Amino acid sequence: MIVGAGPTGLTAATLLAQYGVECLILDRWESIYPQPRAVALDDEVHRILARLGLRDEFAAISRPHLGLRLLDRDMRVLAEFRRDVAQGRHGYPQGSMFDQPELETILRRNLQRYATVTLRGSVEVTGLTQDAHGVRVDVTDTATGERDSIHAAYALGCDGANSMTRASIGATMHDLGFTQRWLVIDVATEADLDQWEGVHQLSDPARAGTYMRIGKTRYRWEFQLIPGETADDYRDMARLHPLISRWTGNIPVADLEIIRGAEYTFRAQLADRWRDRRVFLLGDAAHLTPPFIGQGMCAGLRDAMNLAWKLAGVLDRILPETVLDTYEIERKQHVRAMIKLAKFIGTAMTAGGELGSVIRRAVAPRLHLVPGLTDLATDSRTPPLHRSDLVVRPRLRRGLAGGLCPNAIVDGNRRLDDVAAGRFAIVTSLEPTAALRADIERRGAVLITARPGSELHRWLRAGAARAAVVRPDGTVLRADRRLLPRTIDAVPSVGGGATAPLGRAAYGGPLSAIVEAPPEPRRERA
Repeated sequence: MIVGAGPTGLTAATLLAQYGVECLILDRWESIYPQPRAVALDDEVHRILARLGLRDEFAAISRPHLGLRLLDRDMRVLAEFRRDVAQGRHGYPQGSMFDQPELETILRRNLQRYATVTLRGSVEVTGLTQDAHGVRVDVTDTATGERDSIHAAYALGCDGANSMTRASIGATMHDLGFTQRWLVIDVATEADLDQWEGVHQLSDPARAGTYMRIGKTRYRWEFQLIPGETADDYRDMARLHPLISRWTGNIPVADLEIIRGAEYTFRAQLADRWRDRRVFLLGDAAHLTPPFIGQGMCAGLRDAMNLAWKLAGVLDRILPETVLDTYEIERKQHVRAMIKLAKFIGTAMTAGGELGSVIRRAVAPRLHLVPGLTDLATDSRTPPLHRSDLVVRPRLRRGLAGGLCPNAIVDGNRRLDDVAAGRFAIVTSLEPTAALRADIERRGAVLITARPGSELHRWLRAGAARAAVVRPDGTVLRADRRLLPRTIDAVPSVGGGATAPLGRAAYGGPLSAIVEAPPEPRRERA
């Protein structure tokens, strides 16, 4: 049972359906919520959408963006951090803009491919009760008033910041020390604003702001509200225009249409616990991230990606139920790190008044000189996952474990995710023995040989490894300097009542495959 049919709930349902898991999604709205909210995602989350089968559909509704500019009150560029709009390490632009209702439309349409998923709208969930066998979910049809109870093996609370699921398990949100009121405005116009195609962060001590283009004719502004102001003060274009005219220039007011104006309180919060036995929290039900780095919705999709394959493995009796404990261990620390980064960016942009503005003008142009800071701003890579039973990280040195394996091309035009197809993969630059090959095949994993000169070979070498176990979600479980039996042992065996290796029900085909990552073509030096 999935409570909530936003991007997180729809992603979780699709991933579970790919493993043949029967799901029921309940949502209080009859159809898609029409107002845009999230507008940005990175290439790691773009990779998740591709796993759902939405590679081309999302490309058609999104726009790659160039990165981030910090501007002073006079619109002078203080610093610029560019991102790669070409295909990066995962095969997608490092950042993309989109309209959330359009994203939800393709997520719902894609879900119709799976007979194991049912979506019910106009349903209010009024209670969850657990016993040894599952979860009873009490619901009310908001159209007819009819009440019902539904039983499920597990329940996923993807029901947002005011989560009833969170309340039902007694979890509470802990404040991480950030609260700001902002005006969020979406505007449509056929006119071209002729602005830099990235995110603009306005560091104005009078009123901080953000601007970005999210579609062919759609633009978003966010402005910090001054005490005493509300969104109602900017419902008409005549009152809003003085705020956005720095970007719209001489475009007539009549050519600008307000699509939405809303007040949001940006918060940094984290639930004290994300699970109670058979009930899990995902997305905004578990965490709230200030929007300054565009990771709010991304975090929810990462939650779904982390949990879905584990649940499928437990339901198929391939994985022990204890692996479900790793969900909160891994995701909570990752979300906390991203919230801290968002708070830092938000505070740096808005704090200090006039003195802060003076400091920003002096410091921002020199930020590129700070070791590692430019990489942080321009690289979409997020921190590795916390150590767990499914992330075997060395204690005294950094390694590949916990990070994402690059979604490199490994077979013609196919990338690693296409070949692994939701299964475990062994990526190695070594030739395995016949016994190790047999063990890999017995476990239903995919063997990918990284040949010299290939992207995966360079990735292994940079991590001081020659073999890595890659989980179904693309995360490295462990990495070793040799391909050893203990490396293969990290892949769950088919046994203990398991019906099939993880992923076979969804993708079919052989239980294992041997693929060689080709070396990149040699480039002549200019």
